[in-house]
Amino acid sequence: MTASLQGDETTAFNTIDQTLASSGPKATIDGLINQLESRGEYRALLDALLLKARFELGLPLVQVGSLNDVAEPQRTQYEERYVEAIRKVGGLLLGSGQLVAAWPYFRAIGEKDPVKNAIDAYVPSGEPGDETLGQVVDIAFNQGVHPSRGYGLILDNYGACSAITAFEHLPQDDTVRNPCGDQLVRHLHAQLVANLRDEISRRGQPLPPENAPIGELVSDRPWMFSDDAYHIDISHLGSVVRIASNLKDPESLQMAIGLTDYGRDLSERHNYPGEPPFENLYVDYGYYLRALAGEDVDAAIAHFTAKLPTIDPEIPLEERIDDPMPAQVLVRLLLRIGCAEQAIAVAEKYLAGIPDSMLTCPGIAQICQIASRPDELARIARSHGDLVNYAAAVLQSGAKN
Repeated sequence: MTASLQGDETTAFNTIDQTLASSGPKATIDGLINQLESRGEYRALLDALLLKARFELGLPLVQVGSLNDVAEPQRTQYEERYVEAIRKVGGLLLGSGQLVAAWPYFRAIGEKDPVKNAIDAYVPSGEPGDETLGQVVDIAFNQGVHPSRGYGLILDNYGACSAITAFEHLPQDDTVRNPCGDQLVRHLHAQLVANLRDEISRRGQPLPPENAPIGELVSDRPWMFSDDAYHIDISHLGSVVRIASNLKDPESLQMAIGLTDYGRDLSERHNYPGEPPFENLYVDYGYYLRALAGEDVDAAIAHFTAKLPTIDPEIPLEERIDDPMPAQVLVRLLLRIGCAEQAIAVAEKYLAGIPDSMLTCPGIAQICQIASRPDELARIARSHGDLVNYAAAVLQSGAKN
């Protein structure tokens, strides 16, 4: 410690002694709080605020033992002051730009919004090895304070590969996943459009209008894909197209459709097969995404209906070994486009008897509820010996009547 710092500390201690002698305990504590706040010593400030709370509540100034040992109403009053003190110190840290240091304080009292707002306003330094960026991403994304903004920071600063990996770790909650998927689609779309326009310009070809969709950029330009050429990381393209199937934003859906238009023209070498019913990845997802956007709906239903397995009525339901995924995909599509009645028929034929916990789409009971058809649920439940859903259906029908 330098001589000047030692002098400052000596002055601070002397000030406490002098204030106590001249003005008493309350002024001493208030002076200590003001001094620590002005010096930015926020951890010590919290202790000083709690010291003030104990003084004003008539508690021992040095806490001994557990707070549970304190009698009511003082215990509740002290707990309230404790929360106020933490909130004040956390706010001061945010005000001084110390977002990372502020989070533990707000986390302790279960308040995310102040830190979430600070994350919204956060701008990375752009310097290599920025440790604060990683810490903010951890708070926003991994700790769930602001997942969509944290995801945007990953995408903008660590790239699509890291963002795709991070997406797989998101909770199965559309309110969280959809904004992140939206950002990913927009990012890859912008990247691909820029690369395609650069290619057209490099070839000396006239550029389409600025907002031309990807389909227009690649249409009648087969030379773009000659010699197995591609303009974006193919693994990223496939992953983002799969993720896009859950999107709801119309503009993002159109961008995702553009990605399938591009992928469809890739050479066979780069057109990797997918899992049923998306064996032809870009063609199949093209049908699916267009239907979600309200385009060629009947064609999409027919396309995925044709992928359903043939049912042998001689084989009992419990002995079938058909892959249920094509039926689940069709059910999800039908529900998304408002065809719940058709979804009931598909689910009854192909998914009845499969526990809801093993499905990636709503089960029959949920579908009937969505379609407001308790009568259908009662009929199906009775035919499968499902007493619980039958009871729920008839009770619901009775309530409506």
